Amino acid sequence: MLTLGSLAFTAPWLLLGLIILPILWVLLRAVPPAPIRRRFPGVALLLGLADEDSQSDRTPWWLLLLRLAAVAAIITAFAGPVLNPQDRAPGSGPLLVLTDGSWASARDWQRRQDRIDAALDEAARDGRSAALISLTDLPAGPLVFRDAQAVQQTLPSLQPAPFAPTDSTLADWIETLDGTFDTFWLSDGLARDTRDTLLAALENRGTVTVFESPRAILGLQPATIDDTTVNVTLQRATPGTARAVPIAAFGLDPAGVERRLATAPADFTEDATDAVATFDLPPELRNRVTRFEVEGVRSAGAVTLTDDALKRREVALLAGASDTETLDLLSPLHYLEQALIPTADLIEGTLEDVLLANPDVIILADVANLTAIEADATTEWVENGGLLVRFAGPRLASSDISRSEEDPLMPVRLRAGGRSIGGAMSWGEPKALAPFPEASPFFGLTVPDDVEVTAQVMAQPDPTLSDRVIAVLADGTPLVTRKSLGQGSVVLFHVTANAEWSTLPLSGLFVQMLERMAISTRPAAPTAEDLAGTTWLPEDVLNGFGDLERADTLPGVAGEDLATATPSADMLPGLYAGDDRRIAVNVIGPDTRLAPTVWPARITVEGLAVVRETLLKGWLLAAALVLLSFDIIASLALSGRLRGPRAAAAAMVALAVVSVPVDVQAQDDSFAIEATSNVQLAYVITGEPRVDEMSDAGLYGLSNTLFQRTSIEPTLPVGIDIEVDELAFFPFIYWPVTADQPLPTREAYAKLNRYLRSGGMILFDTRDADLARFGSASPEGRKLQAIARGLDIPALEPIPQDHVLTRTFYLLQDFPGRHPSRDVWVEAAPANAAQADGMPFRDLNDGVTPVVVGGNDWAAAWAQDRSGNAMVPIGRGMAGERQREIAMRFGVNLIMHVLTGNYKSDQVHVPALLDRLGQ
Repeated sequence: MLTLGSLAFTAPWLLLGLIILPILWVLLRAVPPAPIRRRFPGVALLLGLADEDSQSDRTPWWLLLLRLAAVAAIITAFAGPVLNPQDRAPGSGPLLVLTDGSWASARDWQRRQDRIDAALDEAARDGRSAALISLTDLPAGPLVFRDAQAVQQTLPSLQPAPFAPTDSTLADWIETLDGTFDTFWLSDGLARDTRDTLLAALENRGTVTVFESPRAILGLQPATIDDTTVNVTLQRATPGTARAVPIAAFGLDPAGVERRLATAPADFTEDATDAVATFDLPPELRNRVTRFEVEGVRSAGAVTLTDDALKRREVALLAGASDTETLDLLSPLHYLEQALIPTADLIEGTLEDVLLANPDVIILADVANLTAIEADATTEWVENGGLLVRFAGPRLASSDISRSEEDPLMPVRLRAGGRSIGGAMSWGEPKALAPFPEASPFFGLTVPDDVEVTAQVMAQPDPTLSDRVIAVLADGTPLVTRKSLGQGSVVLFHVTANAEWSTLPLSGLFVQMLERMAISTRPAAPTAEDLAGTTWLPEDVLNGFGDLERADTLPGVAGEDLATATPSADMLPGLYAGDDRRIAVNVIGPDTRLAPTVWPARITVEGLAVVRETLLKGWLLAAALVLLSFDIIASLALSGRLRGPRAAAAAMVALAVVSVPVDVQAQDDSFAIEATSNVQLAYVITGEPRVDEMSDAGLYGLSNTLFQRTSIEPTLPVGIDIEVDELAFFPFIYWPVTADQPLPTREAYAKLNRYLRSGGMILFDTRDADLARFGSASPEGRKLQAIARGLDIPALEPIPQDHVLTRTFYLLQDFPGRHPSRDVWVEAAPANAAQADGMPFRDLNDGVTPVVVGGNDWAAAWAQDRSGNAMVPIGRGMAGERQREIAMRFGVNLIMHVLTGNYKSDQVHVPALLDRLGQ
């Protein structure tokens, strides 16, 4: 091979053919031969005559140069020119391409795939067999080497994992290595204990070349809370220059749509490996945070999920009237406030006010009777998952609450009066607490010797009493009782919240008991003993790029494993839910330290940059063909034969030679012009041919019906890709939901939300006729729920009888498709919506419902072929045809609603407007 800078020739001896170019120059100038000039008087008779054919007396220099360039291009092409040749020795024998495949590889994953692709290309040219292995997804059994091109076909399916290679699995795989082979190892750049062992095993089989990215590896540790601020520590594997890295906090807004809630910088000082980002968020915003992530870095290690340990619960404190409330130590709430202020956000106000704030816990200190309105509202709050904690006191002891009948907001019935030293049911001396039973949430807490009770309210013996007692005194009388009420619970401390009846509020046990009951938050990290015997189900898990995915199909994990295990294939990083709390498993733990890999000096370490060889033979032959084409046209022109059909043919040849691809922007413009020039209905392409064909036929049938019955004249429907196409061009989009369609990307979700907010409508059709509970019983319904989580969708309700959709064009009360179910959901009316002037029209924010959700398979009912014939049979006989007709009318009403908004609803105001105008 001859190399000249960045150009090389595989057959340089063919370049000797360029020597003949001067000879060709001479030969070409001699053809045709120069004419002999003879003076002949008779030539004068030919003057003025036009000769159709002419011949040049010599070949023009520019035509000679064109021909020589064509010949030079052909000679050079067969010499095998190569641009950016790689200086490498051809390999021999099998090649193992090994990648760590961990979360730390995700940031440069495309470059790693390019590097693997180049390595397999080289192996294919050298005739080598190859194997492609990821350390996070090791195969069972020994290595299997195949044709390099066949291995190359599997490259697109290779994805990074959200965890590091497992030591035990790696050790077992090392034992299966056999034979001789070379290794290309794409390292993620992080140090691990198993690297030396694996490197030694690979070197025993052949040469090892390492490829590693020089980019810094970043990892985000779990967030911690410090009083009112949240701190997130960012690590980098190698020290470097000072830099600021933005960290973003994401969470759900009140509508349930994920948004960026805050951003804070993590400032690395020079040579530092740790930087802390501090978020000072109000409690309401802080409790909404679901994850923190490093901006601009796609990696599971750059994301840390939050769980209940970060959220400070909102606790409302209310006390009965007291004459000594100005004395802090005697206040019923003083000790509660001291115990809860460090770990919870306290709410003050009347019971009616705090219920509006929807706190996590309400504590009533010696509050006896509630009004009927307060009791009903509090009962509803508890049934919806609230925790009501009550403390006894003189007012409660002297009241009649929960005497003859159990009060819904009390866990047990109470005896009249109370029990105290010297009272009717007197004690000789104060009573101590008994050890907590195993069934109690306080089990395991140490009872201090100095905790004594001098007075209490007594529980009335009852068959259910033993099941509701969670703490007792030494003599067996209940101290704390609890009962479930709906999804929440009611707890009663039979002593006061201050030190009047006991010394419990003065002890550390009081704080621990509040923590065990989840009244305060920021619990300690659970241990294996705490979680033993429990099963936790994954809700969402992270993939290698740091994107959250639903985990509905993954099995549960044992609690003891959850407390001690690191992320692996059996326990992906994500959010795991138990009975009463959620635990986040993150790639980077609080004790994780990132360190760079240090390779021995004998190992060749290269970067991930790929400089591909470019073969120029084809380009040069194409250039020669173009030059020869122009030579033909020039020769015809010089000979005077470029007339009539020959001229047209030459023009076509020239156009074919110099034509260039159509500009993509022009295509985009034509798409936009076509979509906006007329009304055009669109459907979402699902990737399933049968579903997409039915969607196209359904919207064609609906467009045809609109053309025949209304003033709307739609053009042919179009299928759209929500990831690529602009949605704003279409007033209506039909989205058939299939069980296997992928979830939209974050960019697609942003595009969809903009479309919904700007007046567009999407008809979600699960086609399963089971939308009574949003299709939760069918795979399509579950997929719709997954899709809807990222959409800015308002509250929905079953379509009411007075909705504007029932009368935009036709008067309807049923909305069938191929299925006759009436369960169709639309945007819910405002809470204060009412009938106007006695007419059944409502004002839905003077706009179009952004979504309609159903499962009636409307596209099948609308579907028509190009001759206008129905394609899908509906029902039986005339009843089926009637159902198809109603389905068509519903489709007409939908499009009219999209295009006219609440025009029909506004008609109810016409009489009042005319009357006001004096008409």
